[in-house]
Amino acid sequence: MGGTTGVDQTAGADGTGSSSGVTAVLWPGEPRRKRGPRPKFSLDDVVDAAIAVADAEGLSAVTMQRVADELGAAKMALYRYVPGKTELTALMLDRALGLPPTDASGRWRRRLRSWTVTMHERMSARPWTLELTVGRRTPGPHELAWLEQGVAALRSAPLDGAERLDTLALLANHVRGSVEQAAAIDQPETSLAESLEPILTAHADRFPHTVAAFTEAAVTGRRDDAFDFGLERILDGVAALIARRG
Repeated sequence: MGGTTGVDQTAGADGTGSSSGVTAVLWPGEPRRKRGPRPKFSLDDVVDAAIAVADAEGLSAVTMQRVADELGAAKMALYRYVPGKTELTALMLDRALGLPPTDASGRWRRRLRSWTVTMHERMSARPWTLELTVGRRTPGPHELAWLEQGVAALRSAPLDGAERLDTLALLANHVRGSVEQAAAIDQPETSLAESLEPILTAHADRFPHTVAAFTEAAVTGRRDDAFDFGLERILDGVAALIARRG
């Protein structure tokens, strides 16, 4: 989740990959026994090393050479496990997202709230996932499990398939916007208030409503709550639509 899904990659050795290559690594068939010495690493080792690099230095630092250095291996040795960077980053994303929360017995609102909050936590922990959840691409098993859990939460609601998918897209885009803003600056509303304070003090007569809003937010201590507030308003809107049709 978190972006559009599909398939569209071109072949290359260390930056791009084929759509069939991405599908093959994300959705492998039965493993085949290979002749020769036992591999020194596993595919999980390679993905873990790549994630460690991305966590420490950002996604742009993830190259086949850099990951090989992290493992203490030769660059060419990595191609035994993964065809190239595109396939590697696809595996990184699926690992970073992990499995979605499951609560088959809960009401739709509680399930979607948990779904959205958990996605927000996962992507906030690894903001580089934002770069990997845009454009046409192949979703992996974990990402598809998120979609499955999301639409399952709405299975009894009087919504058609397109509306259930649009609800999840709306929630996922809310997550993306929040994670993107938080990755750029910590406590954005507080930071904005601090930046505007001298300006609003000097021009309070021109912006009285803005001054009042920031003043009240400071008094109540309810700053930087846009994610939770937005989530509840989205769910309120879905609830109102369901009630209108119920």
